Amino acid sequence: MIHAGSEIWLRFLSGADIDRLGITSAEVIAAVEAVVDAHGRGRTVFEPRTHLVPDNGGVGHFNVLRGHVSTLGEHGLSGIKVVGDFVPNYQRGLPSELAMMTLYDPTTGVPLAILDATLITEVRTGAMTAVGAKFLARPDSRVLGHVGARGTAFSNVTMLDSLFPLEEIRVTSRRPESREAFAARLREVTGTPVRAVATADEAFDQADILVEASRLEEPEPLLRTAAVRPGAFVVPYGTVSAVELDLLDVMDKVVVDDWRESRSGRFGALRAHVDTGRLTEDTVYAQIGDIVSGRKPGREHPDERILFWHRGLSILDVALADLILTRAQAAEVGTMLRYR
Repeated sequence: MIHAGSEIWLRFLSGADIDRLGITSAEVIAAVEAVVDAHGRGRTVFEPRTHLVPDNGGVGHFNVLRGHVSTLGEHGLSGIKVVGDFVPNYQRGLPSELAMMTLYDPTTGVPLAILDATLITEVRTGAMTAVGAKFLARPDSRVLGHVGARGTAFSNVTMLDSLFPLEEIRVTSRRPESREAFAARLREVTGTPVRAVATADEAFDQADILVEASRLEEPEPLLRTAAVRPGAFVVPYGTVSAVELDLLDVMDKVVVDDWRESRSGRFGALRAHVDTGRLTEDTVYAQIGDIVSGRKPGREHPDERILFWHRGLSILDVALADLILTRAQAAEVGTMLRYR
């Protein structure tokens, strides 16, 4: 932002601008862990997402996320992100999730920046999965089973691969061409053996880390309760539920990113569990911020079955937008736009 007399200028950062900055996965994970810690210490202002569902024949909807992080900059930073969730977009050669974000000075309300937040949406979800795994998965986890091949899938797998001594990565998705292409893309960036399998049951068989990131249109049990063995770390977060109702019965701990977010809206992997009273504030072990900030222990025993349900917190978007904006300002990347 630039003040010139009564003029106000803000920085626009396109997807190409952001790609030029070369931000690493390690930087993304560190920023997400820091803001999760801030959330656990009460240094954030978080509002559950709201949904806009257009009259479009059910092809997609918008999520609106709002948050403030007090630990960023001198006075903190506020931001709003609007992200579309349009699963059929692959038929048009488009990402299923396209996002735009705006940042604001919380002391004046002056807009600071407009960002293409598509990359933020992809990497922040993977980073949250990784941060959860860092505190909740067994450190010696060897096998990762992942369902889903678009959107956040690449960040999920590569970030987990960077943290654990994996010996095998198994991936699957509904379309054979999609899972094969995903496996090939992963092989280009990791030395860990990657195997594309035909079914979710094959992906999850004897896996130590089970991630369900499917893009279903109707509920279907892909992550079956019987697949969760002692010591497993389970992350279900598809928009539409792909788990069985008795999944929580075998869990020693259920951790969420934020309980208010878990209760909000009509989407989410465990929506039916909340709506039927199977998952309540009393049965949730902790919010992940409680664990990252040291208020509660994470994994305490090797045989614990632990489930982490994260729906995506707006404060992650704000933290990563701050990382990007700070880097862009230093490198003089982006386009300055006159606001008024």
